[in-house]
Amino acid sequence: MWTEIDAHITQMTGKKFHSEQRQSVSGGCINQGYKVASGDCAYFVKVNQASMVEMFEAEALGLQQMLETKTIRVPQPICWGRASSSAYVVLEWLELGRGDTKSWEELGRKLAAMHKSTPNPPFLKGGTKAVFGWDRNNTIGSTPQINTWTEEWAEFWAKHRLGYQFQLALRRGGNFPAKERLLAAIPELLADYHPLPSLVHGDLWGGNAGFTTRGEPTIFDPAAHYGDREVDIAMTELFGGFPPAFYSGYNNVFPLDSGYERRKTLYNLYHILNHFNLFGGGYASQANRMIQQILG
Repeated sequence: MWTEIDAHITQMTGKKFHSEQRQSVSGGCINQGYKVASGDCAYFVKVNQASMVEMFEAEALGLQQMLETKTIRVPQPICWGRASSSAYVVLEWLELGRGDTKSWEELGRKLAAMHKSTPNPPFLKGGTKAVFGWDRNNTIGSTPQINTWTEEWAEFWAKHRLGYQFQLALRRGGNFPAKERLLAAIPELLADYHPLPSLVHGDLWGGNAGFTTRGEPTIFDPAAHYGDREVDIAMTELFGGFPPAFYSGYNNVFPLDSGYERRKTLYNLYHILNHFNLFGGGYASQANRMIQQILG
């Protein structure tokens, strides 16, 4: 496998690469991760079973779109494919350190700049109508994430985010008595809110953001799509929250719209349902509490 990966890196970079050193590092709870190095040249390689190659391709394409905004640092995708019985993706190796208050503020500012990046056709249908989604499905964790282009944000969120997670939860035996009432209420809950589509990270918790050893903010492991920018901000508050400097930096560049505090629970429900579908346990109870909070 490594011989094939080395050859692919060589082909894509134009520089001979032979992984003299391979060190196991965290690749999240889904993939195996490795730092591979030859001299002072290093890459991050994630490996999974061969059937997961489309997941890696979608991750790489999401990172590439983020790079093209020229706003926030993300690891540059090098190549991806299958080798032997495995799938892999090769990314730029970023040496991570710790961020201070200024670094967190800069992370907020740069994320806001990415969110402000204006999508081009086909993301604007007929030149005026905003649409939400992406040009392919990807994954949120290991769960499929449906990105079918949809004109109305409320419809997209009800059908392709919460509705799909509820379908998966039913197969897992989840009991969500108020789910139909919630799905029916989403158009009303979002009736006076008409966000423009922003390129969003899609899975922005603390484990998917960091800082280089020089303090430069970076984000990685995306579930990219075009959606309401608030989905990213909401998730930063879900598992412990980011420091206040992050939100200060973000709002200095792209202030959040009124009503965000009401919408964030609706958006974070998606991730709690996904955690139930991935891990089970008490996430069902948490999701039911969130549904009751949303419905009032």
